[in-house]
Amino acid sequence: MTEELTLDSVRGYLDGLVPPRTEEMKAMEAHAKDLRFPIIGPAAGYFCYQIARMMGAKEIFELGSGFGYSTAWFARAVDENGGGKVHHAVWDEGLSAEARKHMQALGYSEIVDFHVGEAVEALREAQGPFDLIFNDIDKEGYLDSLPVIKQKLKSGGVLIVDNLLWSGKIFDPEDKSASTEGIRELTRAITTDEDWIAGIVPIRDGLLLAYKK
Repeated sequence: MTEELTLDSVRGYLDGLVPPRTEEMKAMEAHAKDLRFPIIGPAAGYFCYQIARMMGAKEIFELGSGFGYSTAWFARAVDENGGGKVHHAVWDEGLSAEARKHMQALGYSEIVDFHVGEAVEALREAQGPFDLIFNDIDKEGYLDSLPVIKQKLKSGGVLIVDNLLWSGKIFDPEDKSASTEGIRELTRAITTDEDWIAGIVPIRDGLLLAYKK
């Protein structure tokens, strides 16, 4: 009998295909599970690493970086690409301090710059242009962040946005919450803009992958 295909079975299968991580990365995954903190997870993290590695990214900006799990994947790619910078931006001093400890343990302290404050404003003030921008801020701010991202991302650069499937809430016509509408609006805006080549990869909670022409 063929096993029924479910979202959980697909997630488990994809996570199982990710090569072994360092003990520090595994500790970060366990910590997130204990706290129910929404990190991007192994499969999505490895996908982000693959994209950054394949395009030779050296300058990356993260909008909404948590305690540094996605940062670690990007920093690994930048390190293997010959060096550069990953910008970690969060509101919370505690999360920033935690991320600094993880990056030090992983040996990426010299690669990562830390910004404490509103992430889009930090990007607006950054010099740029960036090879890759990752967006995981509050979803109601997704649409407003797009013009700043477009300005700071180089031509030929890549944008990755998390949570585009939003645990299926985007499919509920009754859900008009600010977060769900923010995701819908960003999706419509970027997939209808001729300056972008964009699509959604259904890993974990859906990653938008967009190439800026």
